Amino acid sequence: MDSYKSCTLCPRNCRADRTNGQIGYCKMTSEVRAALASVHNWEEPPISGTRGSGTIFFSGCSLRCVFCQNHDISANNFGKEISVGRLSEIMLERQAAGVHNINLVTGAHFAPSIIKAVQAAKDNGLKIPVVYNSGGYESVDTIKALEGSVDVYLPDIKYYSSELSAKYSNAPDYFKYASEAVKEMYRQTGGNVFDDEGILQRGVIIRHLVLPSCKGDSFKILDWIRSEIGSEAYVSLLNQYVPVYGASKYKEINRRLMSLEYTRVIDHFFDIGLKNGYMQERSSASSSYTPLFDLSGL
Repeated sequence: MDSYKSCTLCPRNCRADRTNGQIGYCKMTSEVRAALASVHNWEEPPISGTRGSGTIFFSGCSLRCVFCQNHDISANNFGKEISVGRLSEIMLERQAAGVHNINLVTGAHFAPSIIKAVQAAKDNGLKIPVVYNSGGYESVDTIKALEGSVDVYLPDIKYYSSELSAKYSNAPDYFKYASEAVKEMYRQTGGNVFDDEGILQRGVIIRHLVLPSCKGDSFKILDWIRSEIGSEAYVSLLNQYVPVYGASKYKEINRRLMSLEYTRVIDHFFDIGLKNGYMQERSSASSSYTPLFDLSGL
């Protein structure tokens, strides 16, 4: 596929020729690599519902988050190569298992292949929504290319501060790209649409992982959402931070999130007039919720 020849699928614009075995910043060639296809019951209620979300976890990532819970697949290349045809079959197998949706986790660097696989799956009977589950560091052009293939966007906005995004994810321009991408997601989907079971059929839920020592940055993200998206935006405030992977190198984030920090962010959510939110219990901050990447379902 031409998009892989001089790759600009993510904001890194590394221009690697991934068709020729060269790896991009994402550490992937053009061959789709995934680590797990499973039924996931721990997403937001409108995503997991009662029957779970049909998740497909892709290997590789355009970010370098020092606290990544999925570092085995995002940074260490664990996974299995699968064809576009097989990816399409997996989607149909997940649908047959009764899940509410197909949930594509960190797939920007495989977007052209995902688009082909979704179209093939739809041609063969895929009817449930397709969810694009993203770290937020996205090229607007890639999000535009996904229009018609994706029904629901589940992006992170991790940082407002370029200093924090540079320090913890090696992406000083993170907010610039994440904010532009989220606006494009809203342009495509409009307001959120739910079915009779409360499952999101079309729309956007913005996620934000509250980090230790960074509640001021969380306030700024919420302020931006209220100003640029509006009071009706659906926001998921995550309380699941665990200091794993490289977090031990940074004293200020080498600890669990304090309850007061998280409560202050929730208070700010309401103080500025946001209306639709999802919150997590403190018990969510456990590595036991990290999936076991064992190539199941591939």
